[in-house]
Amino acid sequence: MTDYFLDTEFDSIAYAIEDLNLKEFERCRFINCDFSACNFIGVTFIDCVFSSCNFSGAKINHVALRSVHFEKCQLKDVNFSMCDKLIFEISFTHCTLDFSKFYGLRLKGTLFTDCSLIAVDFMGADVSEVDFDNCDLYRSEFGQANAMKANFKTSYHYTIDPVKTRVRNAIFSLPEAKGLLFKHDLLIK
Repeated sequence: MTDYFLDTEFDSIAYAIEDLNLKEFERCRFINCDFSACNFIGVTFIDCVFSSCNFSGAKINHVALRSVHFEKCQLKDVNFSMCDKLIFEISFTHCTLDFSKFYGLRLKGTLFTDCSLIAVDFMGADVSEVDFDNCDLYRSEFGQANAMKANFKTSYHYTIDPVKTRVRNAIFSLPEAKGLLFKHDLLIK
């Protein structure tokens, strides 16, 4: 049987490995919580907000994230690719997602605002119409991704190969657009 929580606020809780398993949370808010030790199984979050929480290294396999917003969270080395893909809908503001994985996911229209996305794996993902607003994309990988109509205008440090990534109608700005030419060893001045 699944425990169900509605319109509940959770503040400053450090969760153990199985504390959240087989639970469903709807319209809940988590503030200053630590999920880094968690190994999620059968957990659903619907219309939830995570503020100043730590997920770094958490195993979020088999988690449903439906209209979930993360703000000021640490999500280093988190594999989102194993999440439930049915109504997978997330957004991030002022978050650190370094070394996380989104490969193969449908992220169409997702918002990443003021985030650190260093060495994030977007390989094979649908990042079409994603807004990367003021994000550091240093060493992030977009191979075989669909980045059509994605907005990279205010982001920086990206290197995207237009031969391996669909970028039609994506938005870039100078001087950062030089990241589209990295493999050609050109000197752009």
